[in-house]
Amino acid sequence: MKIAVLPGDGIGVEIVKQALRVLEVLRSDGLKLELEQAPLGGAAYDQYGAPYPEFTQKICRAADAVLLGAVGGPQYDTLDFQLRPERGLLGIRKDLGLFANLRPAVLFPELANASTLKPEVVAGLDIMIVRELTGDIYFGQPRGTRTNDQGVREAFNTMIYSEPEIRRIAHVGFGLAMKRGRKLCSVDKANVLECTGFWKEIVIDVAKEYPQVALSHMYVDNAAMQLVRNPKQFDVIVTGNLFGDILSDEASMLTGSIGMLASASLDANNKGLYEPAHGSAPDIAGKNLANPLATILSVAMMLRYTFNNEAAGSRIEAAVKKVLGAGCRTADIFEPGMQKLSCSEMGDAVVKAM
Repeated sequence: MKIAVLPGDGIGVEIVKQALRVLEVLRSDGLKLELEQAPLGGAAYDQYGAPYPEFTQKICRAADAVLLGAVGGPQYDTLDFQLRPERGLLGIRKDLGLFANLRPAVLFPELANASTLKPEVVAGLDIMIVRELTGDIYFGQPRGTRTNDQGVREAFNTMIYSEPEIRRIAHVGFGLAMKRGRKLCSVDKANVLECTGFWKEIVIDVAKEYPQVALSHMYVDNAAMQLVRNPKQFDVIVTGNLFGDILSDEASMLTGSIGMLASASLDANNKGLYEPAHGSAPDIAGKNLANPLATILSVAMMLRYTFNNEAAGSRIEAAVKKVLGAGCRTADIFEPGMQKLSCSEMGDAVVKAM
């Protein structure tokens, strides 16, 4: 298993270090791993003058999977737009053809009280959000700023989707629904945006190939409200890049902390980029306070989706569940009566549980 390791910026270095310890446990038990590190984001700009340099590109293209920490930091905010750390993340997604972003929002029973919603609303929560990752307004052309005929400055972006792009992400959503509760909700804004009306039309057509799956449709504003009102009505949600970016972060807080949310970004052959859903948290970087569990759970997703190793993935998840059951908490999920751990101490606990 050839894995490119990109610690990135901020707390990325700390949380990836703990995830690598988990992989080392598996390696000591016979799993054959080849790991190679490279910079991405701000760290890559500092070293190579670009957020996704050729050095990193070569390593990532040759790998079977990529493990990423996080990118970004306030020291890079004054850089030209194309040089900012986030462009490295968009660049690697585009370069590797990672079009399907899977973000599970699963509430561990031990964290029911950590959610800002009532325990009875979120208990048993298990949602999979499937976000299209390489199209939509983030990549659409034309884009930019200009001065119009009246001499007024304005900025513009283009929301655009092709039929093949919609079809392939719809197939991913329906395929996952077939393995879960056989319910798929497609989120759009078809009452206002022609682009998402087209999305809805194509999803309905793809649904004919999956008669066992119950398809529903929801406008994105209603979906945002329903995720807070009655999140357990959802099984699999499929949506575009912009809406998925927003809804998946909202769903993460249902689980108690964005520090618990793993993610996978897959290509057509299940090569994937695996990362926590949270950012680089520069305010706590270097303080050993970050929650490494989302990154560790991302490793479990990697083993399951790219390497088809269900046993190893389940072993990691069981260890996380055991640690939480023992009352171990980092600061973001801490509650009175529990044991507050640092980032490295949480890594210690997971390794011991494995």
